[in-house]
Amino acid sequence: MKVLLADDQRLVRTGFRLILSVEPDIEVVGEAADGRQAVDAVSRLHPDLVLMDVQMPVMDGIAATREITAASDAKVVVLTTFDRDDYLFDALDAGASGFMLKNADAEALVAGLRQVHEGYALLAPEVTRRVIESRLGGVSPSDDSETDGIRTGGIGTGDPRLEALTARERDVALQVAHGLSNAEIAAELYVSEATVKTHVSNCLSKLGLRDRVQLVGFAYESGLIRPGEA
Repeated sequence: MKVLLADDQRLVRTGFRLILSVEPDIEVVGEAADGRQAVDAVSRLHPDLVLMDVQMPVMDGIAATREITAASDAKVVVLTTFDRDDYLFDALDAGASGFMLKNADAEALVAGLRQVHEGYALLAPEVTRRVIESRLGGVSPSDDSETDGIRTGGIGTGDPRLEALTARERDVALQVAHGLSNAEIAAELYVSEATVKTHVSNCLSKLGLRDRVQLVGFAYESGLIRPGEA
């Protein structure tokens, strides 16, 4: 996995480089001190993944993420000190494949990068519930139906976008929304892992989605799954 580090603080970049340099399957191919440098470095170095700070001079990490995901196949994990909803949702809307806080330990960071590189979504546990609530489009405080503490009123059903998927693709999308890995989905549906990968790819292609983060959001928005379902 080739990784580009984008952070305006040299000491932070050095720390990340030290953490990642001991991993045999990870190579830090470059560094950037601002968003514009990050965009330019991606075009030169073709990293698999960019570890992106938010607050940087010249161009912030959100704008850089938007340009990078639009122009390349590089995946972006936004890593910030600030647990703010606007950073979180702007990063996901810009095409980021993951969002972590800088208080994560080294093991969680490395595991998270590997997870994104393998095509999975990555959200810090602290923000997952807020993503779900936001993707529901906002529900009225007067709604009485609740599941596991999240109101379920107002979730659409019969979303026309679901018609683009075959029955098996819907099954796979549902399992992705439940948080299962490809291997776990294969065992659940009695198919091969390669078949699951094909179905996930088909779902993303048909729905115009970039990755599994967006597929999970779609599952909630469309009513394919309700918050709190097992």
